[in-house]
Amino acid sequence: MPKATEGYVNKRLDHLGIVAGVCQEIGLAAWLDEQDPNHRQQVSVGTATMAMILNGLGFSNRQLYLVPQYFANKPVEHLLGKGITAEMLNDDCLGRTLDWLYAHDPTKLFAGIAWRARQIFGISAKQVHVDTTSFSVSGEYASAKEETAVGADPAVIAITYGYSRDHREDLKQWMLALATTHEGDIPLFLQPLAGNSSDKVSLLATIQTIQEQLRVSDETPAVYVADNGVYSEANMRTLNQAKVKWVSRVSETSTGAKEALAYTYETWHSSEDGSTHWVSRSMDLPQGKERWVIVYTSASKQRSQATLQRQVTRAHSEWEKKCWHLGTRRFACETDAQAALVRETKGQPIWLDLSYELVAHVRHAKRGRPSKEGSPLTTEWQVVATVSVNQERVEQEAFRKACWIVGANILEETELSDQELTTIYKEQGGVERGFRFLKDPLFLASSVFVKKPERIMALSLIMVLCLLVYRLAEFRLRTRLAETAQTIPDQLNKPTARPTMRWVFQCFEGIELLHIQTPSSSHTLVLRLQTVHRLILFLFGPLYEQIYLSSS
Repeated sequence: MPKATEGYVNKRLDHLGIVAGVCQEIGLAAWLDEQDPNHRQQVSVGTATMAMILNGLGFSNRQLYLVPQYFANKPVEHLLGKGITAEMLNDDCLGRTLDWLYAHDPTKLFAGIAWRARQIFGISAKQVHVDTTSFSVSGEYASAKEETAVGADPAVIAITYGYSRDHREDLKQWMLALATTHEGDIPLFLQPLAGNSSDKVSLLATIQTIQEQLRVSDETPAVYVADNGVYSEANMRTLNQAKVKWVSRVSETSTGAKEALAYTYETWHSSEDGSTHWVSRSMDLPQGKERWVIVYTSASKQRSQATLQRQVTRAHSEWEKKCWHLGTRRFACETDAQAALVRETKGQPIWLDLSYELVAHVRHAKRGRPSKEGSPLTTEWQVVATVSVNQERVEQEAFRKACWIVGANILEETELSDQELTTIYKEQGGVERGFRFLKDPLFLASSVFVKKPERIMALSLIMVLCLLVYRLAEFRLRTRLAETAQTIPDQLNKPTARPTMRWVFQCFEGIELLHIQTPSSSHTLVLRLQTVHRLILFLFGPLYEQIYLSSS
């Protein structure tokens, strides 16, 4: 009989066990496979999707076609299941998976996964934050006109030019609508959009779609929160008629907003720490009644003053030069001089005071020495102008620019106070942090290179699934630390009860699986687990401990 082989094999587990644990806890792979039980491929759609999430949260910036290389030193069977190898996770496998995800509607698939995740992790959707962002792409893509040609799939987004949040107007782009919960910043909705989509249209459609999804699952959010991209008379009327509660920043370009910001309010309310100040007023608008809260913070006031002071210094110098150049000119009549003054001072800032004098100069009509009989005289006019800074108006303008308006159709303060309205709007930063995560150079977004718009739409699902898993892990750990009154060391070795998962992932760097094969047996050891690792795994739960400790 042949002798059993002997040997040792090391595989890097790192933090990927936590990522795999979250995927297993929410049943991600199994749920995806259940959506099309007749679909057959060597690596199931659910498992391949989970592999792409592990790759994305590996923060290695590996393009999808390099996934087998990424998994070469990873315990693939331990993470993805028996019989799965790195070679199986090739670009053909992942490409077919992306095609399947597109065919089954990424928005619908994510809604189902996110709902399961929120039920398992106990996260409510009482407050929903919505926003959009853009992702630039390189390469040739069909124009928007070609995308809408006869026979084209109307569900496919157009990769085209549009307003770039990253200031890359030279590149084509696609957009992503995202919604997150207030509790834990957990994503609950995604929608890939054409690169030239309008926020006025897409944000309203996002809210309406989420409202319908949550209605089907017997959930009703207390309030939707959005930036001023959604605010318009037509949109607010639509939401009011649908009895949707909303909080949004009011666009400052409207007549009502300009009047509200220019008004002098005698009494301002302040937060306990004195950092935030506000005053509210009721507005009876064409779209319905609204409550507007005019807000400023001490920090925004300081920023506004510093910014405006730089503008004042620069503008004052420019206007002094303009006045000097105007003063060097001569005009044939007083009317011409007056017209030139009006023309040259067009666009004068309100905080610059202009004073001027029209001076008449009498001179001989011809050059040279006057004749004995005398030469005719003529009168020329000069504008002598000076500018000075009106410091009182500077302060008023700086204060106006420091203020913004939070609007809502929640009229009763007993339901939501003015301070709560401002706090809710400030928490819009949660969805914006999600966008920063998706655009991290080490994340999957930097490898958006797929050639087909359909696969870009599917890849948007993978990207937001990565964010979902990351946020769920962070929420679980922070919740358990708070419940047990425990802490873990942060980057400065100081105790923290609110660690970021990026730091926790870094803490797990270097954790390895050592597989030992002897003629009579084989077993696996988990190497380099420290006390802090064991505490974190205990807080996550038995499933995660089993991934790291079952053979330790």
